[in-house]
Amino acid sequence: MSLSVVILAAGKGTRMRSSLPKVLHPVAHKPMVGHVIDAARRVNAENIYLVYGFGGDVLKAQISGDDLTFVEQKEQLGTGHAVDMASPFLNDNEDVLVLYGDVPLTKVSTLQNLIAAKPVEGMALLTVKLSDPTGYGRIIRDGESGVGEVIGIVEQKDASPEQLTINECNTGILLANGGDLKRWLSNLSNDNAQGEYYLTDIIAMAHGEGKRIATAHPETEIEVEGANNRVQLAALERAYQQRKAEQLMIAGASLRDPARIDVRGELLVGQEVKIDINCIFEGQVELADDVTIGANCILKNCKIGKGAEIKPNTIIEDAIIGEFASAGPFARIRPGSELKRDAHVGNFVEMKKSVLGEGSKAGHLTYLGDAEVGSKANIGAGTITCNYDGVNKSKTIIGDGAFIGSNASLVAPVSVGEMATTAAGSVIVKDVDANELGVARGKQRNIKGWQRPTKKD
Repeated sequence: MSLSVVILAAGKGTRMRSSLPKVLHPVAHKPMVGHVIDAARRVNAENIYLVYGFGGDVLKAQISGDDLTFVEQKEQLGTGHAVDMASPFLNDNEDVLVLYGDVPLTKVSTLQNLIAAKPVEGMALLTVKLSDPTGYGRIIRDGESGVGEVIGIVEQKDASPEQLTINECNTGILLANGGDLKRWLSNLSNDNAQGEYYLTDIIAMAHGEGKRIATAHPETEIEVEGANNRVQLAALERAYQQRKAEQLMIAGASLRDPARIDVRGELLVGQEVKIDINCIFEGQVELADDVTIGANCILKNCKIGKGAEIKPNTIIEDAIIGEFASAGPFARIRPGSELKRDAHVGNFVEMKKSVLGEGSKAGHLTYLGDAEVGSKANIGAGTITCNYDGVNKSKTIIGDGAFIGSNASLVAPVSVGEMATTAAGSVIVKDVDANELGVARGKQRNIKGWQRPTKKD
């Protein structure tokens, strides 16, 4: 049977103290609702309906997709009213899964279990047992023991003292047939303490029609927790990062401290990968076998080859680091750059849109911008490729085996041939052919009897 998902994302989130819609506050550098949409797609939803209210223009600007339909809830009249806003789009012969835009950590496997639990003639409800159920709707089951079939849900403010002792709670996440759901929603009443249309009231309606309400359960409580303030948001962030750290270690990575790593995207690791503390991974990052990442590194949208070492305090973005290459400490590898196999950049070296050839080295204090360096070349300390004239960027080409002396400035466009040398302190403005020595510096004068200036009173 086909599946549609309705995501409730209309809350303003007043307790966030923010002008940003609550569901756009990030966990792992992605809006909370983005995680929920990802989960909906991974359970093969054909349609996703995003019910919004406050900040709709901002929401639409940040969230997009061909499978998304935005549905406005102009008045905030409760969860039942919010789902009913999507009713005109729902088909009678499909299943409908209801999710929440501020509950980002529900596992796909949990949703799959919920979908599998739904009876042909009935619905499925995700419930959780809490040590402290305060604030949650309680699951009401038939029978004196309270372990029979689900017959209803009572909200905290409407619960009797006896019902408040129940610790099985409603998560709000449910799955129902589209035709049944639309019928039940049309019969909701707001005769309750809050004066709202509760989605939970459809449980009693389903029971009254003889429908069976099956249940499924998350592995942990955090899967169904939302964020109403920034303290809760931070707790979700830490839980997400703990989950990612566990996945990485199971995949073959050794983490110096699993509590001090941040994955803000997708991190793929090979075997025997070692990651030190306080590292941040953004976007798509791949670490091959035997890679070592030092402390305090930031890696974004990059590939690190087998056996490579990224030393502490190095930043790499949109770049490729070849096998057995090394970078850092305190190196910055900017977009479009590549270190070939066994290449090395050291402390305070910056590369931008440049290639450092196999076995080549730039040990320290160097800027390589729009440069192409061959194999086994040596770039001396303080070297700068002067690639920008204030308007245009130009390229520097350095051949295999070339030796660039310390404190050299290579004014692009310029090339230094194979096995050529440039003398230390030179400003190279013309091409240096293969095996030549390029010297470009003023003649030294030593002035005898030189008197240093003295400080005036």
